[in-house]
Amino acid sequence: MVVMTQEGAAMSGSDDFAGLTEPFRRELLVYCYRMLGSVHEAEDLVQETLLRAWRSYARFDPCRASLRTWLYRIATHTCLTALEHRGRRPLPSGLVGPSDNAEVALDRRAEVAWLQPIPDALFAAVPGDPATIVGSRNSIRLAFIAALQHLPARQRAVLILRDVLAWRAGEVASLLDTTTTAVNSALQRARTQLAQVAPVEDEVAEPTDADQRELLERYVAAFVNADMTALMRLLREDVVVEMPPILTWFAGRETVGRFLAPRISPVHDAWRMLPTGANAQPAAASYLRGDNSVHSAHSLQVFTMTGASIARITAFQDPGLFATFGQPLTLPSSGAAASIPRQ
Repeated sequence: MVVMTQEGAAMSGSDDFAGLTEPFRRELLVYCYRMLGSVHEAEDLVQETLLRAWRSYARFDPCRASLRTWLYRIATHTCLTALEHRGRRPLPSGLVGPSDNAEVALDRRAEVAWLQPIPDALFAAVPGDPATIVGSRNSIRLAFIAALQHLPARQRAVLILRDVLAWRAGEVASLLDTTTTAVNSALQRARTQLAQVAPVEDEVAEPTDADQRELLERYVAAFVNADMTALMRLLREDVVVEMPPILTWFAGRETVGRFLAPRISPVHDAWRMLPTGANAQPAAASYLRGDNSVHSAHSLQVFTMTGASIARITAFQDPGLFATFGQPLTLPSSGAAASIPRQ
């Protein structure tokens, strides 16, 4: 006869709970990211969500709601609580206008809680997530996540659940302990507000994945080789460059070119870049060589591409993001294998 101790039963229950909830962890992370605009905070709140769920699992009634719905309910209320005393996470372009002086001293604001990107690897394999469906990538793009930040927390939740995750109004009402009428009203207000702050969709078709990869390779080659002529050919006339936590940002190819020219060093092997993906957009981890000849993490650059050109570069100067993206903080002196060498 096998006798299970109370501790052993608890451990067994924990294993069962982990096995049941693990399939939902990644989609909960993407949901919390959309709510918060921070991949690091989203990871913390998913952990808190699962801890709360584990503590109350004995009271879970599968006849009243599915496990997925129950977990979303806990995650939503966890996010709403977290957002009660927090402002929105902006990008620089959401706070001030562009500078037309490429020589201006850059205004760094480390105290601002800036919007963060999310690695493609954390959401690309989520079954049924809109980011994995052709034509639905906009629901995870930086521009959309930034626009969501302008919505009050409950409106944000309603819009994500209804318009992104395609929940029915009655399901959202039950989750938020409110009425269907209230949900529909909140959704209408959220859509109206989003239309006012979200950028107008570009009429130029987005390049195919293969074309985006080629465009990214050309950009990286031009950047690391300090080829300003080639680089300028890749930028759209109204290109935007912003660099959180730097508040200063620039718009227009001529201004951006004047800003970049002195920063793209002609010294051999000054910069290296490793391709990656963020928010269903092409991205690159960039490394700058220091006086010690070590290439150290500089910025995570996320690109918006339209037609055959680059419309926006958001360069997150936050080495804390590199581990999340599976990128090293430094590159070895011989680490040219993953970077594009100087021509």
